[in-house]
Amino acid sequence: QVQVVESGGGSVEAGGSLRLSCTASGLRLIDYAVGWFRQAPGKEREGISCISGNGDSINYVDSVKGRFTTSRDNGKNTMYLQMNSLKPEDTARYYCVLYRVVYCSGIWRQSAYGAYWGQGTRVTVSS
Repeated sequence: QVQVVESGGGSVEAGGSLRLSCTASGLRLIDYAVGWFRQAPGKEREGISCISGNGDSINYVDSVKGRFTTSRDNGKNTMYLQMNSLKPEDTARYYCVLYRVVYCSGIWRQSAYGAYWGQGTRVTVSS
């Protein structure tokens, strides 16, 4: 049985940092590209980053580029989202999603292609 679990959310002041973790079990992680989505209250879920199965290709949405860093450690079955210089508009519930492809091209901003989702972790950034 596949399980995906996020952790590391919390409350932080603007300009602060958080690191989210996503641990997956029940599958061979290197076969899956992994994306991060977020959903703010009253808004649609937004794809913000995606990393290929072996980590050699990473995509970011413009709003987080230069502030967020995605990485993965397949040996630990864990993916990370390092979030720096946080802004109030980053407040959202953050989700990890696994895709049944190795590379993110063409699919990473579309939640419909996600195969396995975590339950999300909440991030609140105060001004």
